[in-house]
Amino acid sequence: MNVPMQVVSFLSSRGLKLATAESCTAGQIASYLASVPGSGACLDVGFVSYSPSGKVGFLGVKQSTMERCGLTSESVAREMAEGALQQEGCRADIVVSNTGLADDGTEGGPPPGTQCYAWAFCTREGNIVTFSETRRFAGNRNDVRSAAALYALSRIEHYFNEVANVGRQIYTRPRT
Repeated sequence: MNVPMQVVSFLSSRGLKLATAESCTAGQIASYLASVPGSGACLDVGFVSYSPSGKVGFLGVKQSTMERCGLTSESVAREMAEGALQQEGCRADIVVSNTGLADDGTEGGPPPGTQCYAWAFCTREGNIVTFSETRRFAGNRNDVRSAAALYALSRIEHYFNEVANVGRQIYTRPRT
């Protein structure tokens, strides 16, 4: 079974909804999920925000975080995921976000292929539990973006289980 199919099966079997907050992958995470029949039951919303102003205005990323940590950072990815989860129209239980470089960046910045991720989960108590990682992928621009999107999906079940390991239950929001 391929990664998007596994994720749809996992989310559907638990009645969970996913949202994405994507920068470098520009909607590819949501697109991979949407390619699977039945994904409409578990895909809530996808945000694509390349620009710093979009990250601030739509996802609530702090300007100071971007200035202090850089756009390609776990801190920014965490704020993207948590910000998406808190949007009024978002009914997701889980948000996955990414920000990174698909090709050459600026001198002194992260190396090409660097991707920063966050997975944010809404717990039964209404708290948000967030995990983050940084990975680096090789290849041309589109190879990096594709690998980054598949990796983001591949870690959902792992981090879902991590939330359970720390004694918290995932909250499934009532559907409207």
